[in-house]
Amino acid sequence: MPGSHLPLLEEGMARWPFGPPNAGIALDFAGSPPALDELRTLVEERWKALPRLTQTLVAPGARTGLGRWTGRHRWARADGHPLGHQVDDVDGTLRDVVRHWFHTPFPADRPPWGLHLLRGSAQGEFSLLFRMHHSLLDGRSLTTLLRALFDDGRPLDGAASLAVPGPRRRTAHAAPAAGGPPGLLAAGRPVPLPQQGAREPAYALVGLRPDVLRAAREAAPARTATTNEVFLAAVSGVLRSRLSDDDDDGARPGAGRASRPVWLSVPVDERPNDCGEFLGNAFANVRVPAPVTLADPAARLGACTGLLTTVTRARSTSERLVEGTLGALPGATMALAGGRIFAPAYAPAACSYVHLREQGQTLAGRPLRGLNIVPMVPPAGTATFALGGCTRGHTLSVATNSGARDAALLAEAFLTELAALAEWGRDRSAARTGRG
Repeated sequence: MPGSHLPLLEEGMARWPFGPPNAGIALDFAGSPPALDELRTLVEERWKALPRLTQTLVAPGARTGLGRWTGRHRWARADGHPLGHQVDDVDGTLRDVVRHWFHTPFPADRPPWGLHLLRGSAQGEFSLLFRMHHSLLDGRSLTTLLRALFDDGRPLDGAASLAVPGPRRRTAHAAPAAGGPPGLLAAGRPVPLPQQGAREPAYALVGLRPDVLRAAREAAPARTATTNEVFLAAVSGVLRSRLSDDDDDGARPGAGRASRPVWLSVPVDERPNDCGEFLGNAFANVRVPAPVTLADPAARLGACTGLLTTVTRARSTSERLVEGTLGALPGATMALAGGRIFAPAYAPAACSYVHLREQGQTLAGRPLRGLNIVPMVPPAGTATFALGGCTRGHTLSVATNSGARDAALLAEAFLTELAALAEWGRDRSAARTGRG
């Protein structure tokens, strides 16, 4: 709400120490780009009632003395700023703009978001990129906004966009096999990145073959796996490939890969069903164990099957108390996070999946053909794997803080793991057909 201090999650992202906390989603379309004025008119019509998009982010005052620990950002209303002014066009590709825009802070006097028409794709194609300061919106908010622009969309409701999830939240429920969630500050095992180039923020993007992804889902031993379960299993395989059998991580001599758990950080949407159109940040990062001790790709997929489900429940008094205490001392909280929660041993990889499941989506008659995620710059020594999907296919994004070569190598390793799962899936399908 304008004028209010940022809640803990958004305050943490406003203080992100690894680069500007910018993120985004790009939609690829077939056909000639629409006119810029047409796009601006569409944004003004469909998003006109959304107060969240007219806010600017105001930094706290001097961070000295007590203010160093208690100073907090706040939102301020930018009245009279037309939404259409946030829309522009660029002669460049997604990789071109990520190289610059996602490492450049938003101007302080404008709402921290932009919608960009990218004309640098192949002839007969274009992309629409929504980029944002992550304190403003989360991934679910982005898909809500972008769906509204499609030809079957409608103007979004301002009241629904302000319906902050209350005491009841959708929360993660770890499978019994996961052994329960780790403690807030419990560390696991770091996983070394390839370290093949200069240490700098980088981004890689690869497409996934639909037939390979379909076959990989059949590799689960009990049932057809979900795309998200295949995603987690493939990332686990990538992390396993980076570990040495002879490296015991200082825990127990000879323990190898089994010395300490390797955690994956997974964002979970906390919106209950009656707050689905809330615009803001309503997610929690949940850690789940990556089954890196299992050599068999299908066994890793089995370990990820049903690993993470959600339930809607009331937040406990202790949860609200802890969040309120940490939010009152953002400086101290971020200092604690810098030493523990951002360390590679806490979660060497983050995994985010965004999917538009609707069939036949079009923008001004141009069909949607792909969805690409651009994550924030991750903590040093870690990687973010982001899977974007629509009915036409999936793409994988990899973000690192250790250079373009590392990002590309991790993306290639993911494709290798996915292919291994697909081979198992084809074998299982053939065996079932033979028995029939």
